[in-house]
Amino acid sequence: MRAARKLLNAASIFALSVTPAVGGAVILQAVSVSTADAAVVRSISVSGNQRVADATIADFVGYQSGKNFTSAEVDNAVKALFRTGLFSDVSVNTSGSTLVINVVEYATVNQVLFQGNRKLKDDRLEAVVRLRSRERFDQQALDADVDAIVEAYSRTGRSDVQVNASVVDLGENRVNVIFQIAEGGKTKISQINFVGNNAFGDRRLQGIISIKKTNLLSWFTRTDVYDDQRLAADEEQLRRFYFNRGYADFRVISSSANVDPETGNIAITFEVDEGERYAFGNIDIDSTVSGVDPEELKRSVETRDGKTYSAKDVEDTLIAMSEKLAAKGFPFAEVTPVGNRNFENNTIDVSYIVDQGQRAYVERIEIVGNTTTRDYVIRREFDLSEGDAFNQILIRRAQKRLEALDFFQRVEITTRPGSQPDRVIIVVQVADKPTGEFGVGVGYSTGSTDTSDKGVNFEGSISQRNFQGRGQAIRLAVGGGVDSRTYNVSFTEPYFLGYRMSATFRAFRSTNSYDDDGYDSATSGGSVSFGLPITDNFSANFGYSYSQDEYTVTDAALLPSAIDTEINSGRNPYIRSAINYGFVYNSIDDRNDPHEGVYVSVQQQVAGLGGDAKYIKTTADGRYYHTLSEEADIVGFLRAGGGNITGLGEDVRVFDNLRLGPSRIRGFETNGIGPVDAAGNHLGGTSYLNFTAEAQFPLPAVPRDLGFKGAIFADAATLFGSDLADATAASTDMKFRTSAGISLIWQSPFAPLRIDYAFPISKEDTDEVQQFNFSVSSAF
Repeated sequence: MRAARKLLNAASIFALSVTPAVGGAVILQAVSVSTADAAVVRSISVSGNQRVADATIADFVGYQSGKNFTSAEVDNAVKALFRTGLFSDVSVNTSGSTLVINVVEYATVNQVLFQGNRKLKDDRLEAVVRLRSRERFDQQALDADVDAIVEAYSRTGRSDVQVNASVVDLGENRVNVIFQIAEGGKTKISQINFVGNNAFGDRRLQGIISIKKTNLLSWFTRTDVYDDQRLAADEEQLRRFYFNRGYADFRVISSSANVDPETGNIAITFEVDEGERYAFGNIDIDSTVSGVDPEELKRSVETRDGKTYSAKDVEDTLIAMSEKLAAKGFPFAEVTPVGNRNFENNTIDVSYIVDQGQRAYVERIEIVGNTTTRDYVIRREFDLSEGDAFNQILIRRAQKRLEALDFFQRVEITTRPGSQPDRVIIVVQVADKPTGEFGVGVGYSTGSTDTSDKGVNFEGSISQRNFQGRGQAIRLAVGGGVDSRTYNVSFTEPYFLGYRMSATFRAFRSTNSYDDDGYDSATSGGSVSFGLPITDNFSANFGYSYSQDEYTVTDAALLPSAIDTEINSGRNPYIRSAINYGFVYNSIDDRNDPHEGVYVSVQQQVAGLGGDAKYIKTTADGRYYHTLSEEADIVGFLRAGGGNITGLGEDVRVFDNLRLGPSRIRGFETNGIGPVDAAGNHLGGTSYLNFTAEAQFPLPAVPRDLGFKGAIFADAATLFGSDLADATAASTDMKFRTSAGISLIWQSPFAPLRIDYAFPISKEDTDEVQQFNFSVSSAF
């Protein structure tokens, strides 16, 4: 027995082999068994390596001549080699005083090739696969890449795509990877059906969801592409729509996509249960937190007794209360709404319970899915950061802000546990969307009865609302007509100097040739303005502008008296230096397709900080949108505005007078109404008022998915008053012009396009008519 033990100790040979298994697991295989005694190695033998040098492998395992190698150290050597990611198989053992290492290197990808792909180009597919040229080949990565390519095609509506992958051995442990793709045809969405809806028809609900039936424009909009995530998002859209219109019990029972085996087309069906429609009942606030006075929170309540129930109003109330509690030193206070349904009168009593919430802190904010927008653009919309007290209501507010940016197709914010029980990780998942726009405006003037001022006016612009993913906006615009040219460039930084304050810088130049009046003009200048948000809907602005007007006489015999006097007054060029300030309130729900909300803007400009101009100008504009019929999707629109300019110590000159056009009264040309001189030349006025009433509605017999709407409108406006001696007394009176007309509105793949045709109802003989007007804004 003693001799046998001595023999085993003398052998001192052990080995360990590690082989990767399916799924990434590691199988340990004992090659031979030895004693636990260490073996002293004095040399190393490496085999199987083709690209990795022996010395590099020796460094990986920590080889040193004369070092003792135990079984544990052999195990560590094997793991170290696998951690390099260079080898598919490794074995390490000692034989006498030699450390023996055998490796099998991963093959290197020489090229990744795509064949048969026409709809998705190589660069699109290269972005979704994991295998890369000059990197190691991995069978699991190859399998995952096949699935990724199938998923990429599915998102374009080609769910029957077939992808076959092959590997071509080039020798010297190099391979080419080839994906052979049969794209197949595009799957169409032939039907979108709703079951169980009574309050709203199918056409109305189809306008709510993002998935659309296949139509003539689907090749561009791609709104007929089906995937599970979009279907789930549309379920949430339906819930929001119903919850905000009184249907607190609404639920989506099921949503399904059935494929027709003959055509391959998809029919989508939503089965819903609308429930009853509710109004708000009694509203009260109860607090269990010492120091919190419920009476002070009542001003934050957006829900009112008798008002139609709206989940949005409840959410706005929660946000307002949470902000007020945090400002008063209660960062962990939680506001929970508790609803009590009264089924007899269909009301919901809401109690807002204020409790001391669990103390939790934000560990970090993770942002996922943004391919264009920079992380910091998203982070700055949060009122909390790493280390701050976690507040679910402020998370909801950040989501609303991110959605309001209009940079993303969708915004989802979730949470998960952090590294400690009182730590929370916030996960923000977004999907960027195109934010570039171009605009085209076209108008045709028929001229007045005593002039030949007819022709087409044009304006084109290109802009980017999320320039280089930094949240900045840049706009270039060029316009003009037969005798005019305009040039504008502007840049907006929404967080100037790191503060939640926007800064807009603008430069402009315009030239006009007034052949009938015997002169030309050129105006150049610039401005800087700052916007300061006070609440989510209310903001203030202030700034400075500078401009210079230059006039050139082309025919002195044709000059109107007022213009002749001004040009020869010794103030040519004429310098205007002014400060601007005002405020804006905006609660419009959708800037492209508004249904509800109020917009109010009041602005004032004071000229006289140097320069020649000395006046104070005030303008106001108010707009109100309200859905007149939910079922028919009829939206009412009211607008009212006014303005005045008053000289400071001097009369208002002709070039500073106010002017109106199609933007406030359709049917009339810009500077086509108001005070005139004896020859009928329009001089502008010192005051104006304008009013509009409009109803927008879907076009009957036209599929809602095409995005067409109609409108009928009536406009009224007056431009009156003048400090000019040349103005005829009759033309300076406050005489209203009125018009009515019809419009065609198209929510195009670019953005809203509108064609107006107006019929002047009441006008003066000197007015200049422009019955047709066309405008469009477009995203690319």
